[in-house]
Amino acid sequence: MVRVKSKRIGNNTYHYLEHTIRVGGKMIKKEVYLGRKIPENVEELKEKLLAEVYNYKWHQIDRIKDNYSKEKDLMPPSSRKKEVETFAVNFTYHTQKIEGSTLSLRETADLLERGLTPKDRPIGDVREAEAHRKLFYEILAYKKDLSLNVVLEWHKKLFQETKPDIAGRIRKTRVGISGSKFVPPLPVEVYPILQDFFKWYERSKNKIHAVELAALVHLKFITIHPLADGNGRISRLMMNFVLNKKGYPLMNIPYEGRNSYYNALEKAQTSKNDHVFIRWLIRNYMKSYKSYL
Repeated sequence: MVRVKSKRIGNNTYHYLEHTIRVGGKMIKKEVYLGRKIPENVEELKEKLLAEVYNYKWHQIDRIKDNYSKEKDLMPPSSRKKEVETFAVNFTYHTQKIEGSTLSLRETADLLERGLTPKDRPIGDVREAEAHRKLFYEILAYKKDLSLNVVLEWHKKLFQETKPDIAGRIRKTRVGISGSKFVPPLPVEVYPILQDFFKWYERSKNKIHAVELAALVHLKFITIHPLADGNGRISRLMMNFVLNKKGYPLMNIPYEGRNSYYNALEKAQTSKNDHVFIRWLIRNYMKSYKSYL
């Protein structure tokens, strides 16, 4: 967060904008001198400083992309296939676990890689894990772009065996988010907001950085909360669709980090400040791929 800091030297007070960023393993402060009086356009200056910080981080993320791509190009096809399979299992486990699945990571791996159905687990958890993995591979291979019909079709494929009454349908009832202060739009508001979302996507998809686009696709879709269930899982799939389409490494949000994830979403939603979630995603994305820097 960009903050206004004041320093008193003798009888005079001097004001600065300050923002701390992590570079490697060190925390570095960036400062912008404002003068003896805080200017009226201080909010614009904050945004300018934040943009400079983002530009630095986009450069770092592009290094991750380049180094990741070079390494992938050197991999034998079988190793690349195994890497995707490992990600598919981990991503399926964590995204399902965040939403309450009872399957362990080992059970998920045995199910998806070996076809071994875990004992004494809800059949719905098993079927949704299988459907998620299959849908994940379909999304990686999908050549066209996001649209409402496509996303509803993905939702249908994810839930057609376990929740056929809501699969592929926009919700017609109110919903709440457990533990969150944010209240999603009313049912009558959902379709118009969804139309605006996809118009925004078409305008923005080639204008902003791919990782920022992925973060905003996730945040905006889950904020609309257009589905009776599965908004989190679908939005995380959409996020990885964008990253894959743009050639960036995929992102997994670990179950163990769910509280930080929930807090970033809620703060962004209640404050209507997208940068809260963008900053969270950038920080965790860079942490996941720090070995490529």
